[in-house]
Amino acid sequence: MGISSKLAEVRKAIAECEKEAERAQDSVTLIAVSKTFDADVIRKALEAGQRVFGENKVQEAKGKWPELRDEFEGVELHLIGPLQSNKAKDAVALFDVIHSVDRKKIARTIRLEMEKQSRQVDLFVQINTGSEPQKAGILPEEADDFLGFCKVELGLTIRGLMCIPPADDNPKAHFKLLRKIAKRNDIKDLSMGMSADYGEAIKQGSTFVRVGSAIFGHRKKPVSI
Repeated sequence: MGISSKLAEVRKAIAECEKEAERAQDSVTLIAVSKTFDADVIRKALEAGQRVFGENKVQEAKGKWPELRDEFEGVELHLIGPLQSNKAKDAVALFDVIHSVDRKKIARTIRLEMEKQSRQVDLFVQINTGSEPQKAGILPEEADDFLGFCKVELGLTIRGLMCIPPADDNPKAHFKLLRKIAKRNDIKDLSMGMSADYGEAIKQGSTFVRVGSAIFGHRKKPVSI
């Protein structure tokens, strides 16, 4: 099955989930996660009408998206992976939305870069809902204070929250926790749900789902020599 057909299947499934959850049609935005795939593969999704994409690494995105954006109008590019301070300048220049604001230093750096470049980027704060030490994100118990810091001290508008539940956990509890944090902080958008669990995420109020393998297939692992 080609990328166009896979995209159509995912879109249909999202629409069905919206209906089941009694949500408005098109209330969920599909982010096609194109990390590790080259421009020729991504171009097939663009030709099928997809315009919202997610990348994990700034450097990788710089290598393929400027040219693709010259070919296709209306692209919206989301950074969904961790952001290092030394990549903030390029991230602000290239991406329309950053999902991984997760510490005071990067929040300050992003604000400074937006001022320098006179460019506004939509921001999501990543919450480490499973409190996993190896994973990026603000701990749930620190989320309110961090969001207050971003809004009050830095004057940033935080559009949404993002989470990546632990791989072995039922994601439902994590989605509910993210929604609860968002509600009490008057935040509208939720970036949660991937290829395996976006149906549940939509039921729990997700407005952005990040789907990669269901569209592009599984990424190839490097071959050992």
